[in-house]
Amino acid sequence: MIRAALITGIVGGTLVVPMTASAEDPPSTTVAVSSVAPSPGETITATQTVTNIEGFTLVGAQAAMYALDQSLTDWFELVSCSGATTNCFVADGQNFRAALGDLPAGESRTVVWTLRVRDDTRTDPFRMRIQLRADNFAFPILDGPRIDIVPGVADVAVAMTAAVKLVGTARITYTIAVKNNGPDPATDVRVVATGPAATAYYASTCTRVGTTRTVNCDIPSLASGATVTRTLTMNTGMLTAGVLTATAQRTASSPNDPVATNDTASRSCRALTGLIVTC
Repeated sequence: MIRAALITGIVGGTLVVPMTASAEDPPSTTVAVSSVAPSPGETITATQTVTNIEGFTLVGAQAAMYALDQSLTDWFELVSCSGATTNCFVADGQNFRAALGDLPAGESRTVVWTLRVRDDTRTDPFRMRIQLRADNFAFPILDGPRIDIVPGVADVAVAMTAAVKLVGTARITYTIAVKNNGPDPATDVRVVATGPAATAYYASTCTRVGTTRTVNCDIPSLASGATVTRTLTMNTGMLTAGVLTATAQRTASSPNDPVATNDTASRSCRALTGLIVTC
């Protein structure tokens, strides 16, 4: 990563001393970002304008973007860039560059970067830095905005209902509803459900844990506002009696779930015998 600007440039093999910029000159580069507080997984844009304020053509000019004393790639993935560029790329595995070709004196170019916040991003804030550089000259690295990563949240809520039918004895199907109240998408959701002790496992749309009455309901992704359902079906015996309670609990999800009170649900049925069960 370049830490300081070059003081002189080389043009056609000749040492060039840059002219002193006047007070009326624009900065060599500016940047505006669509969000200074994005969340993991969010895509933002950064509009960077570079201006050659020197009196000679910059050969192989580039718009460059850094993180102060850090690797920008710790926070962002480079999705694409558009504008007066030939290509954009990750340099040294740390910062982003957009190739502009030769840039005559006094001319400007604008690059619109599309950046995605890494899912495994660092969460500490950082200062974005920007630069106009070329094969024959480099302007000072300038400060851009401070970026604060806002951890995402997704409130995953669990609910449960039950229905019974007679198949010799009563068969109870517990339906587990898993809803993402948002505001962000949820991933890697796991809900663990367990059937009543006085019943025997019959079937499930989740994965049974060994030979137990417990199942793992795994949901790879769940959009904000979306609901999915899973079922756990248990058989009663002829002598089954009493209250039959099944439980379901969210045990994992990403990002952080801010509401714990809706992570667990249960549903009870009552059996007089295995032939008389109400839910």
